[in-house]
Amino acid sequence: MAEPSKPTTTELAELSALADGTLDPARRETVEAHISASPELSALYERERRVVTALHQARGSERAPATLRSRIEASRPTKRARTRRRIAFAGATAGALAAVALAVVLALPSGAPGGPSVSDAAALAVRGPMQGAPVPDPSNPAARLSQNVGDVYFPNWTDSFHWRAVGARTDELDGRQAVTVFYNWKGKRLAYTIVASPALAQPAAHTTWRDGTELRTLTTDGRLVVTWRRGNVTCVLSGSGVTAAELQKLAAWKVPAESQ
Repeated sequence: MAEPSKPTTTELAELSALADGTLDPARRETVEAHISASPELSALYERERRVVTALHQARGSERAPATLRSRIEASRPTKRARTRRRIAFAGATAGALAAVALAVVLALPSGAPGGPSVSDAAALAVRGPMQGAPVPDPSNPAARLSQNVGDVYFPNWTDSFHWRAVGARTDELDGRQAVTVFYNWKGKRLAYTIVASPALAQPAAHTTWRDGTELRTLTTDGRLVVTWRRGNVTCVLSGSGVTAAELQKLAAWKVPAESQ
């Protein structure tokens, strides 16, 4: 089997710029789609995004020693220098990220992690249900389940799409409540996770709009994932053996007006 080709200097430069917010907005959609199509680039982007998040946390933390934080800030290159370094050291990207991550660990309070990602939320699905399925909501049993996170409820898809709720679990992601409801149909299983605010960072992924909802579709650990936001709450729908179109249709579904 042929080894995957190494990312080009241009790919690495744009990946890094996307992660730290300096990418030309006109290039954002193209670069996001390109990264999402490559497992290697997706992994590098996710790593660098975590480092950027941790650096922002380090700047805002009063618990880290001021002198150490100052040294780290002083060592950060200018935008022009960052661009030159991305090109000059493209082959050493992984090592550079590891070095920055080490500096962040020193600057942050002991044990302080970067923010959780959509991939972290999707990973909860593989743990399986720990509770029984929520029952239909008495106020609208045909469309809603009696389980919600904040103002965002879990849908009852039994009548509309044949997907029946079969279990649930509740977890915590960096202080955020994360509730997952599992749905079965024809031997397949979906996991629908709702993560309480603040919203998780948007992943680099293929972006589509359906029925007024912005959906991001990606693959993580062999599972197809569609994620979107309801206000400041993050929704993550994932499964295996299903198509992106199926997940997107479910993700964008809203309770019919006549049944609200």
